[in-house]
Amino acid sequence: MKSQASTLLAEVRTFRQNHPDVRYVDLIALDIPGHFYGKRYPIEMLEKVAAGSPLKLPQNAVLLGVQGGLFKIGDYCFHDGDPDANRRLVPGTLKPVRWESQPLGQMLITSDGTEAPIEFEPREVLAKVLERLHHKGIHPVVAFELEFYLFDKKLDNGLPQFARDPLSDDTDDQPNLHIERLSRFSEVLDDMAQTAKDQGIDITVITAELGPGQFEINFGHLDDGLRAADWAALFCRSTRGVALKHGYRASFMAKPYLQFPGSGMHVHVSLYDGAGNNVLAAHQQQPLRHAVAGCLELLPHCMPIFSPNHNAFRRLGGTVNAATRACWGFEDRDACVRIPDSDPRNLRIEHRLASADANPYLVLAAILVGLEHGLEAGREPIAPLNEDRSSGTDFPVEMLDAVRAMQHQPVLRDKLGAEFIDVYCENKRQDHLAFQQEINAREYRWFL
Repeated sequence: MKSQASTLLAEVRTFRQNHPDVRYVDLIALDIPGHFYGKRYPIEMLEKVAAGSPLKLPQNAVLLGVQGGLFKIGDYCFHDGDPDANRRLVPGTLKPVRWESQPLGQMLITSDGTEAPIEFEPREVLAKVLERLHHKGIHPVVAFELEFYLFDKKLDNGLPQFARDPLSDDTDDQPNLHIERLSRFSEVLDDMAQTAKDQGIDITVITAELGPGQFEINFGHLDDGLRAADWAALFCRSTRGVALKHGYRASFMAKPYLQFPGSGMHVHVSLYDGAGNNVLAAHQQQPLRHAVAGCLELLPHCMPIFSPNHNAFRRLGGTVNAATRACWGFEDRDACVRIPDSDPRNLRIEHRLASADANPYLVLAAILVGLEHGLEAGREPIAPLNEDRSSGTDFPVEMLDAVRAMQHQPVLRDKLGAEFIDVYCENKRQDHLAFQQEINAREYRWFL
């Protein structure tokens, strides 16, 4: 503990020396729906926290719904006195914020690694999965890919407007992978990439996607799963901020347009043993097949994580590269679980089902549990799409069905934690019911 405090203190003092104009730092963590919550601390107080002073925030901040409201979940929120819970600073995450009008810093905080971690905090859920895998001698290497849309900053009666082409001031209509779109939006994209790098995120490939104003940005591979998920979370925050600075809105909403492709979160995962050997590639890739089988078996029970809201279910099916069944395939982007072409050293799965607005900590935790379960069970998967285009098993496509499928699944309750499963399912159920409590114009048009 003394060593960690010394490291954190050195990090804060170095930051103050390099950024003397920064007076405040946002201490932030991701809640269940994938939004950041936290507090803005004076830089002097942050130095005291780094030196060992307590850092406490309400435990139930993790339970907030999509709109920030509190739901009755067991005894939480309304019958527990709304207690504080300890948090700690995440080393290496104190970075400058470039998109605000005033100089500012930000730093991740978490309950994992404290004396009493919050069982349903997303980062803690992932931390426990990774710790268990490490004890088994399995070391994941992870890379995220995130798709998002750019919109005009102003909404039209609450509806998004296409991003305007900076050169022609017209709707962005460049086709998929058109390099010209990257050039025309280079000012904002370059700023997004540089700002992400300022946060310590390894940005690699930038792609113009199929939808108007839609892009994908890939991150480098990491042998630290927590940090990989940190990158995905922080990238969403910085990208939205940079877009506003340039007169746009950036959104990771899963399906903003019915007629255009949705935005996904693709996660590449490979597994290595303590000697650095690729576990999936051993024995003529038999462990790969077992891992795929485990992923597909649990996938229908993880849908509230992969599609965390009503809109995310709209993304499934109906457009290219969005599966409607739990399936897999080699070099096949229609599959939920794709096996990219690679040499044995880099053999990996690409999990393609999650929406871009899903919680990256929970998405990775669910994927790893699927891989772990598959390696333990040792079963053969169903036929890949390369052999049978109709291969696949059904999964829920509505939230309440998905919650029912998740809540009592024994493997998930064991490996993700029963308390987390119960809290998460009730959070999703309440969010879904709250979403239904509004009559829109179409309903009057149909039924009045």
